[in-house]
Amino acid sequence: MQILQAAALYFLVVFGAGFVLGIGRVLMVVPLLGERTAELLEMPLMLLVIVAASRWIVCHRFVNGSWSSALDVGLIAVGMILVTDLAVGMWLRGMSAAEVFLDRDPVSGAVYYAALLFFAVMPTIITHVRTTRAALSQPDGPAGGSVP
Repeated sequence: MQILQAAALYFLVVFGAGFVLGIGRVLMVVPLLGERTAELLEMPLMLLVIVAASRWIVCHRFVNGSWSSALDVGLIAVGMILVTDLAVGMWLRGMSAAEVFLDRDPVSGAVYYAALLFFAVMPTIITHVRTTRAALSQPDGPAGGSVP
């Protein structure tokens, strides 16, 4: 249950930020620069949100510290994003399921799917970095070979 709650929270934080940024993108940037450029300009901000949300989820012990739990959180959260994309596309925009996932700009669409992969694995990356740092900061024991 903790993994599902962490995934839902991770999804909500990133989706909420994307929703707010998307409103600004559509209303202000798309009319000036076009769809592709607007989406590409938004992506670095979303990547920062993904990293911050992942760190927050992992650091606040919503993930138990194992890589598999962190990966589960990321994969479930990506599933939630994809289901939300499908629902919005089909019910609000009147698109078919294939159109929702395949009718994207070739450049910004590829970047979007790469960002989804980044979103999925970021909790695992953060967990790996934290466990590696913790292991490196442990003082050597008597068998550690440290010089007194």
